[in-house]
Amino acid sequence: MATVEQTSTPGLADLQQQLRGACVGPHEPDYDDARKLYNAMIDKRPAAIVQCVDVADVTAALRYAAERELQVAVRSGAHNGAGLGSVDDGLVIDLSPMHGVIVEPQTKTVRVQAGATLGAVDHATHAFGLAVPAGIISTTGVGGLTLGGGIGHLTRRCGLTIDNLLAADVVLADGTFLTATAEQNEDLFWALRGGGGNFGIVTSFTFRCHEVANVIAGPVFYDLDDAAELLTWWREFGPAQPDELNGFFAFLSVPPGPPFPEELHLRKVCAVLWCYSGSEEDPACLREARAFGRPLLDGVQPMPLPALQSAFDGVYPPGDQWYWRGDFARDLPDEAIERHVEHGAAMPTWKSTMHLYPIDGAASRVAGDATPWAYRDAKWAQVIVGVDPDPANAMAIRQWCINYWEATHPHSMGGSYVNFMMEEGQQRVQATYGGNYARLAQIKSKYDPHNFFRVNQNIRPA
Repeated sequence: MATVEQTSTPGLADLQQQLRGACVGPHEPDYDDARKLYNAMIDKRPAAIVQCVDVADVTAALRYAAERELQVAVRSGAHNGAGLGSVDDGLVIDLSPMHGVIVEPQTKTVRVQAGATLGAVDHATHAFGLAVPAGIISTTGVGGLTLGGGIGHLTRRCGLTIDNLLAADVVLADGTFLTATAEQNEDLFWALRGGGGNFGIVTSFTFRCHEVANVIAGPVFYDLDDAAELLTWWREFGPAQPDELNGFFAFLSVPPGPPFPEELHLRKVCAVLWCYSGSEEDPACLREARAFGRPLLDGVQPMPLPALQSAFDGVYPPGDQWYWRGDFARDLPDEAIERHVEHGAAMPTWKSTMHLYPIDGAASRVAGDATPWAYRDAKWAQVIVGVDPDPANAMAIRQWCINYWEATHPHSMGGSYVNFMMEEGQQRVQATYGGNYARLAQIKSKYDPHNFFRVNQNIRPA
């Protein structure tokens, strides 16, 4: 445990005495490791990082920050693209040591501490043949993904992650601890399901699980010259399929290693990554999907769901440079497809990519005002991602991402999935929540009237 010595930050030694976890100050030997973010393009130097092991640590850290008027950033998996899990000269409340997962197979629920990763949840639930719909990289933190909405391979069948949230334990800015459910602190429960970390620090989540153990899944790669034809077919085919079939479109470069054949390594391609989570052994919808066009490679095969959920982990380890932009789309007109083909072919590095995730199916059958997620009528969530390990390429990946976004944004619905945003300004936040923003601002004024939690995609108190 760090001991907080030789620090110029007042009171850290006193704070450490109130903690079971570690308080890491700038003069500690593990400070640079403790402050690292998944996105190495973001380099922030907090006054201290409190590595919480329980709720008492969280409340002690909040009290310390409030007394000194320090800005607070809350971190779960540190995957936030904009680096909002840290703050210069403020206090980082790091929940990653709080990573317990308890499955209740009889009720098909799971209680997850806020510092757990998606991989930890998948590992625990898969043992019982269960799953929580979540993201596509297993090192992602449950906390940030859930509070923003949560989309992934099971979205069409099971809905968003927030659609499966049953309860949340929360510490408010004044240190109050409460539980939010559909019957208890209902307004806060509504706000937490997509409103981000604006209302308090969630220390644990309770989710509904679904009976999904194994899937038939994998990528089907096509030549870049087939991109327009593939997108034109996929925009009609995908939404017409049963909820059990999920398939997201991507521009990518083939990773330079197994299981991909050497002759395809680093080749720019377009693809659909399919996931069938139903009960049929040879579903007709998936046969039809795989039969389209002239694939370079068909990697679809049966696999445990956790294997699919972690398939991108090796390509995207912590420490790369990242820049991303997102949008919601209801339609994919021919002109938009032309822009996609143009900019997808210009990916500046082999890790750069663009994904169009389907968010129809079960996710679309929830009312637009039932949660803060205002775009239930969208068909896709787009994310454009510039990635490279070399800081020298940071500007190139950033500019490609912005150029791509500016070209396709006119065909969007105006807002974005909050977890796919950089720091893009208040108007963009308001556009993302649409008609639900005013209600969120009212709830914010009740639970965080002084906007203590503002290192986020901020909702200002009404």
